[in-house]
Amino acid sequence: MTSAGALNVPVDLPTGRVEAVAWHERAEAGWATMAIAHGAGAGSSHPFLVGFAAGMRGEGVSTLRFDFPYLTAGRRMPGPPAHAVATWRAVAALAADLDRSPLWAAGKSYGGRMASMAAAEGAISPAGLVYLGYPLHPPGRPDKPRSAHLPRVAQPQLFVEGTRDPFIDPHAQLVDALAACADARIAWVEGAGHSFEVAGRRRDAATIGAELAPIVAAWMRERS
Repeated sequence: MTSAGALNVPVDLPTGRVEAVAWHERAEAGWATMAIAHGAGAGSSHPFLVGFAAGMRGEGVSTLRFDFPYLTAGRRMPGPPAHAVATWRAVAALAADLDRSPLWAAGKSYGGRMASMAAAEGAISPAGLVYLGYPLHPPGRPDKPRSAHLPRVAQPQLFVEGTRDPFIDPHAQLVDALAACADARIAWVEGAGHSFEVAGRRRDAATIGAELAPIVAAWMRERS
């Protein structure tokens, strides 16, 4: 254990063992567990993810938020994708030790994309994957898609996407990419950007995150 109830998560990399940090919070009468990864620019304690996790617990889903090792080590930029895949593998193993309910994987932007790569490689086998703002390509660069691996994900996939998100413009590119997947659905959030902010609606980040939980939980229940 570290401070404030955080859990150390050992992650074995080709360069040696490093540590990630996770926070496990049980839901009352929980029927599932969700591991939640952060985006590239903010950790798992960002209010958006804290709010989303609280919303999921309100839906009966226990949560396991975690930081990738680069953030734990004090670096700002993610390492190679293989490091993130190894972290997802370690977090999935920890979740199995903590809770016997089915594990689902979720992530904001970068964290979700890394979950999809881990699933495509067989490093994790969750009941399903949830992407909160999947970064299909860098803004303004639809010629640089990040979707070739998605058809290799065997599990159900939910893409929660804002209609004003520059990472998925044009929308048809995302729709076409998912057509090759076994079970993929898009849940559109009208007027929302990459962080699910909506122009003209003043809401804090925790509220924005919490409001996505019912959408996600309903989809999970359909597949449970």
